[in-house]
Amino acid sequence: MRAREPDETGFADGIYWERFGDGEPTLLMVPAWAIVHSRIWKAQVPYLARHFRVVIFDPRGNGLSKRPADLESYSEEQYAADALAVMEASGTESAVVVGLSMGAQRGLLLAARQPERVLALVTIAAALPLASDPERNRSFARFDDRLEHHDGWFKFNRHYWRQDYEGFLRFFFENAFAEPHSTKQFEDCVSWGLETDPETLALTILAPSLTTRAETLALCEQVRCPVLAVHGDCDQIRPWRASERFAAATGGRFVLMPGCGHCPQARKPVEVNLLIREFVEQLPRTAAVLSRQPLAKGEMT
Repeated sequence: MRAREPDETGFADGIYWERFGDGEPTLLMVPAWAIVHSRIWKAQVPYLARHFRVVIFDPRGNGLSKRPADLESYSEEQYAADALAVMEASGTESAVVVGLSMGAQRGLLLAARQPERVLALVTIAAALPLASDPERNRSFARFDDRLEHHDGWFKFNRHYWRQDYEGFLRFFFENAFAEPHSTKQFEDCVSWGLETDPETLALTILAPSLTTRAETLALCEQVRCPVLAVHGDCDQIRPWRASERFAAATGGRFVLMPGCGHCPQARKPVEVNLLIREFVEQLPRTAAVLSRQPLAKGEMT
């Protein structure tokens, strides 16, 4: 049972999408890492679809979307291309792009390279290489190595996933939800993670992504639309400084949510939904909705 059923569904070159509502403008909810699918937005869709047109889609590698077996199919460039394909298939000329975690990389690529299609960009817990955690970086660097032990973040390892994939999912989402009383969100995400498999998920790690600060900042310089970057101050997956620096680099607004982990849209949906709605409603209506032209960086009413 879902709080709201989609008004339209379809596939765009093997990528499953759903559309809710008919308001203006369209919000394109870009997928996070393929460890989850589009149900990660389930606390946003019913509310936001009462005010806007909302399009969500499953990432390649999870949900109802295709699962190629080659590495190149999981690059960030390809994920951004999927978002553009969904826009075309759903009749979306332009949209406010909303991305969670890895969705920030896809949103940034879209905003930098398809400025006429992106009215504004919202990122939540941005997984961008603008801040680092040395301990996690050491374990991530050994993702494809065979290790004797898999303590802590060394569970982030391809061979461990083959041995105990559900164990990794439980470890990961215990860290993603730092807030007390997150049992439902934790159980949801583990079940969504089980809808893919360790070999497919490993391809998403080994495929090309935005890996350097310089590359990311160069893309930020190309962004011309308003930006809202939201991050929890208790995020144990990605440091909140990355979102702060992203907002500064794009002339955007940064909102730090106290007591929140990596998925504030799930644990604090009312606050996140209101932040998104207020941000979108401040966009110039004539520029953002009627003419569908890109906005100047930071331009607000």
